Amino acid sequence: MPIENAAQELAELIRRGEADYIEARLEESQNSHIVYRGRELESIGRSEAVGGNVRAMVKGGWGFVSFNSLSNLRSRVEMAIKQATLVGSETSQLATVPPLVDRVLSGVGKDPVTASLAEKKQMLDEYNEIIWRQPEIQTSTVGYGDSRKQTIFLSSLGSHIEQERADIMLRIAAVAVRDGDVQQVGLSVGSRGDPTPVQQLHQEVEHLSHHAVALLSAPKAKSGEYTVVLDPVLAGVFVHEAFGHLSESDFVYENDRMRELMTLGKQFGSRELNIVDTATLPGLRGSYKYDDEGVPATKTYLIREGKLVGRLHSRETAAKMKEAPTANARAISYRYPPIVRMSNTYIEPGAVSFEDMISDIKEGIYAKNWYGGTTSMEMFTFSAGEAYMIRNGKIAEALRPVVLTGNVFDTLKNIDAIGDDLDMNQGGGCGKGGQAPLPVANGSPHIRLRRCLVGGK
Repeated sequence: MPIENAAQELAELIRRGEADYIEARLEESQNSHIVYRGRELESIGRSEAVGGNVRAMVKGGWGFVSFNSLSNLRSRVEMAIKQATLVGSETSQLATVPPLVDRVLSGVGKDPVTASLAEKKQMLDEYNEIIWRQPEIQTSTVGYGDSRKQTIFLSSLGSHIEQERADIMLRIAAVAVRDGDVQQVGLSVGSRGDPTPVQQLHQEVEHLSHHAVALLSAPKAKSGEYTVVLDPVLAGVFVHEAFGHLSESDFVYENDRMRELMTLGKQFGSRELNIVDTATLPGLRGSYKYDDEGVPATKTYLIREGKLVGRLHSRETAAKMKEAPTANARAISYRYPPIVRMSNTYIEPGAVSFEDMISDIKEGIYAKNWYGGTTSMEMFTFSAGEAYMIRNGKIAEALRPVVLTGNVFDTLKNIDAIGDDLDMNQGGGCGKGGQAPLPVANGSPHIRLRRCLVGGK
């Protein structure tokens, strides 16, 4: 059964369902992938999937049923309602949103999935060959994926929203080894279905493999506190991982300590600091017109002029915390219920040029890119992909990758310069609640941190 026909049947079933609220999501997707491990092609192919879910709320309790067959839809709705009835014991709370009817096209001229697998493989063969020209490369990974998805969202309020989206992701990593010493350099690129960003990366891949080998001879930074300048990629990862997840209100609502730490109105930085999450920016991987609860996308200031002014919500968390919904309920596929997730998260640009930012640094560190990290509550540890000494206002010798550690709130207060060169990184995928990788973007201009703890030798 086509999902359009299934949508008509489901719309009537959930309209008549005996629950405080019911919603359904139908999905049809196509995907292709190519993966290399070292010189060898590990996997290549295309796949398709069709399925859907029903989510019902009764007395504050949720029932959720997912399915990959579009038959017996009545039983799916009945099962979701029954589940909700079993767990519900409070009053249902959902922020009010108007019922909406809309159709949103992907905006991409050509479906990336239907492009020739042979052409995609040839491009990746060229990248792999460049990596392996470099002596002392021990192993490498190249992973490419693209997708096209059509979804239909229905609600018992009367919403009927069709959305299409396309996505492309490329990740490349090279590992160099010498006398037991291992160094890794990576590259991640993505887009909303436009193949251009993943094409013609030959120079970038060559730099990647050269840099991996060069790091085997690079010195380590001496551990200690430095003035550190972060490039837009690493600063964007910092704002996403260290701060953005703390702004997801399901985490805040369920944690007494985080409610105390994340009190609206608290001063977190200088008046020049503004942090935003929005799905309204065209062309970014984290953008959409409606979230997976049918809420129209908004622009949400998390920090404005240094003060905490907002957080990210689903309809339920918005109602429970008596705040406005922000359209941040997202799911990676029909197999999962939507949870509070970021979209495109970034630090707004300031007015400082990169040259002025480093000009008065006698001895500091310039940290770029990233290839790993962890967060625990307000504490973070990130590994920069590249690092350079700053000496007397100039970029100096390359260093082995450094590890930056700190408290996110102290670090925000220690931002004393914000660049004028905002750049958005689309090479990542976010993970939370077993749902990964969710397409997102994050970004920042260059930023300067005072008294940042750097791990080295």
